[in-house]
Amino acid sequence: MTDKKPLMRVENLSKVFTTTKALDNINNNIYNGEVVVVIGPSGSGKSTFLRCLNLLEIPTDGHIYFEGTDITDPKNNINKHRQKMGMVFQQFNLFPHMTIMKNLTIGPMKLLKKSKAEAEKKAMELLERVRLADRAENYPTQLSGGQKQRIAIVRALCMEPDVMLFDEPTSALDPEMVGEVLDVMKSLAEQNMTMVCVTHEMGFAREVATRVIFMENGKILEESEPGEFFTNPKSDRLKEFLDKVL
Repeated sequence: MTDKKPLMRVENLSKVFTTTKALDNINNNIYNGEVVVVIGPSGSGKSTFLRCLNLLEIPTDGHIYFEGTDITDPKNNINKHRQKMGMVFQQFNLFPHMTIMKNLTIGPMKLLKKSKAEAEKKAMELLERVRLADRAENYPTQLSGGQKQRIAIVRALCMEPDVMLFDEPTSALDPEMVGEVLDVMKSLAEQNMTMVCVTHEMGFAREVATRVIFMENGKILEESEPGEFFTNPKSDRLKEFLDKVL
């Protein structure tokens, strides 16, 4: 952790869908430069938790503070704060009728008011970083799943976010494409990008995370740094989960 004040603070967060309590009174802090990996069985609330962080899901109760502002307060402009939160989904959500370059520059030009030249320069730098500079004029249909997901990450980075949220970014990919996406995420971690990742990739959690959170039934059951988390789990439930997935 690189500073004392959290970048994001989650207080008493709950989310109810009709009669199902998806999140049950969660409290957590996320600090600058951290890579927080959230794991747990299906239906444990991981993705709901992540989607609440930028209000794609509206919490039923509780508060989320981002850079000191209570973004759950309806008076605040959530779209302004979302510009500083990159989000990468399971599905790539690229505009199929636009070239890759157009996909990458439309947000910075419209929302950050960057010039076309400025937006394209930044996009090309990032495409070079993920080894896809030669695909700038292609359309999404001409790319593999792994390439599309790397483009989706670049699109989020073009907005110069303060935190990146990843919702199972490799789960829709063929196994041989998973590595190329995880490599990009690892390089972001090396550059101290603050990241919150929901994933089933235990190797990534062990190698890259600064902290791993285990969720079940909408609660955080256990959290610690990876060495401790994987070699010395405290709860029987986490031991049982790790026995199945490792």
